[in-house]
Amino acid sequence: MARAYSLDLRERVVAFVASGQTARAASAAFDVSVASVVKWTQRVRATGSAAAKPMGGKRPFLLEAERDWLLARLDEKPDLTLHALRGELRERGVSVSCDTLWRFLKRQEISFKKKPCSQPSRIVPTSPGAGCAGRNTRPDLIRPALFSSMRPGPKPP
Repeated sequence: MARAYSLDLRERVVAFVASGQTARAASAAFDVSVASVVKWTQRVRATGSAAAKPMGGKRPFLLEAERDWLLARLDEKPDLTLHALRGELRERGVSVSCDTLWRFLKRQEISFKKKPCSQPSRIVPTSPGAGCAGRNTRPDLIRPALFSSMRPGPKPP
């Protein structure tokens, strides 16, 4: 990341402009951009100093102000989707992306993952024995005639 110009240089440029020279002349004399000269002189008029503003640092999280409301809302209705939660935030006057909302929930260690196991169907056996993810399916549960890639056989005469 680039560093700010020194305070000494800034003060010399501002003094040069204050002596009656133009911003373009100061730019050429001190080898800085015209925009920098203009900004430094404006800052001196506004604050009394040409010192650089702080650079970098940690930005506050956008949803920290809504943290208590969000956690209470998820306790009240835990099956809300990200888009629904985002819509409710928009009604409260907070406009954020789904990614921002997702990162907030991740920092709070809240996830919207599906359960790894589900009960097998009682009508048609479509899932393996206990219904847990990660197990190999039993070949006898898959009927070859149901594959969509298979062509129907010839029609009987």
